[in-house]
Amino acid sequence: MDLGVISVRYARALLKAATEQKQEQRVYEEMQTLANSFIQIPELRLTIDNPMLPKNKKQELLETACGKELSKLLRDFFTLVLREGREGMLQFMAASYITLYRKQKNLISGKLTTATPVSSTMEKRMETMVQARTKGSVEFNTEIDPDIIGGFILEYDTYRLDASVKAKLNSILTQLKK
Repeated sequence: MDLGVISVRYARALLKAATEQKQEQRVYEEMQTLANSFIQIPELRLTIDNPMLPKNKKQELLETACGKELSKLLRDFFTLVLREGREGMLQFMAASYITLYRKQKNLISGKLTTATPVSSTMEKRMETMVQARTKGSVEFNTEIDPDIIGGFILEYDTYRLDASVKAKLNSILTQLKK
């Protein structure tokens, strides 16, 4: 069976159980932490995939990767995944859960990148603009990247508005090379 299909099935089952127990928000936060752990520590996936590592050690490692005190539901989910030998798919399950949760809650992930810090008022205006355009709630993050020189980059859903000085300079350079 396909990796994506299996991951989505597990994630869908977890979301259903979490919704029934009214813990979907908590599990969402835990799965975000797990997904970030997989991204920030590439060795985590290799370690979880290691067939020589006992399942109880993998369980401990996964619980630690989720950060603070783990919900019983997610702990039981990890036990099931490990018992079924599907631990190699956990990174995909976490990503699938996050996607399914956002879809269920009509939650849009947005990001504003600027060269220098912006005021909270400006940040709130951008968030409000994204909410108005998407007709949904927005999970908004800001990031500072001095490499864009000035301006901003706004991203949400599949939309990207690059109003950075770096992009404009690159555009001019491309035109000059023609």
